[in-house]
Amino acid sequence: DKLANEVVVAYTGYDPTADSLHVGNYVSILMLRLLQKCGHKPIILMGGATGMIGDPRGDGDERVVLSMDQIQDNIAGIKKVFEKVIKFGDGETDAVMVNNYDWFKDLGYLEFLREVGKHFSINRMLTMDSVKSRLERESSLSFLEFNYMILQGYDFTVLNKKHNCTLQLAGSDQWGNIINGVELARRKDEKELFGLTCHLMLDANGKKMGKSEGNAIWLNEEKLSAYDFFQFWRNADDRDVTRFMHIFTDLPDEEIAKYEAMEGAELNEAKKVLAYEATKLLHGEAAADKALQIAIETFEKGGSSADLPTFEIEGLSDGVSIIEILKAVGFANSNGEARRLISGGGAKIDGEKVADEKVVVSQAVKISSGKKKHCLIK
Repeated sequence: DKLANEVVVAYTGYDPTADSLHVGNYVSILMLRLLQKCGHKPIILMGGATGMIGDPRGDGDERVVLSMDQIQDNIAGIKKVFEKVIKFGDGETDAVMVNNYDWFKDLGYLEFLREVGKHFSINRMLTMDSVKSRLERESSLSFLEFNYMILQGYDFTVLNKKHNCTLQLAGSDQWGNIINGVELARRKDEKELFGLTCHLMLDANGKKMGKSEGNAIWLNEEKLSAYDFFQFWRNADDRDVTRFMHIFTDLPDEEIAKYEAMEGAELNEAKKVLAYEATKLLHGEAAADKALQIAIETFEKGGSSADLPTFEIEGLSDGVSIIEILKAVGFANSNGEARRLISGGGAKIDGEKVADEKVVVSQAVKISSGKKKHCLIK
């Protein structure tokens, strides 16, 4: 009813732990984009305060504590992505970006305990999956991290008071934190708030999206070129192609339906469309055109496009081992991984397989990993 009959203000929060978000975060960004296209107002909450603490993660250790300067730099980098896909401004449905450090910095500890802490049950907090899994594994969980869910719940109530925000969007792993905010608003302010989650993005093999062979698929072009972003989608599993079209492109459903009937070699054309449209949505039409042209020249015409991602290798003129080069360009994360790539015939220099891990490179060449990953070094 509310979404159909009024302008709903909704928010999603992001902790600025890096100067870019990655493709795993992209679904929630596009949810905000869709919400705005449907006549509602998005709020992007930067966790300047919560980012100093860290959400307790069931599968990891305590986060590294960032300095205020690092957090500010990260927020500036992250905003660049939102400005590409969401409209900011002063209009009724224009997006705004806020920082929760602004209301936490002057909030006294005793005041917070009295006004907020009394509404949270330790018994309930211990049942949260992220906390319970850490305790079951006897993994360290600091009091700092344990406070995270209280802070996130408080964020929701502040955004409700300041911006009339009534809806929080997030991945399904945040459901417990969202409910904390909903219940806090009900108990403390007698307000009715809502949560809406999406599934965490998994590929057809059940792996979380965002990382590819250890390398994050960043959304900022400074950290990942539009060409590499294009190639990420171009190399999608056959089973994921049309599903990704629905989520990560603006293609209409009726057009996507044509690709759902494709099989085998035909799907290669569908993957090109997915890669092109996903790249166009994030990086713009010119960047998508250029990425497509590079891919055609490199893979279909058998050439070596000068526009391939280029890496400057220090000391190349004196000779650098192929193992060090494979690590430097991100095709391997360790010496052992580089050696396995070479022994398996996957490492190539100017299209020729590297036969010996002791090979030394001393001039500008094209480096390849298998048939799909290429770059130039100089």
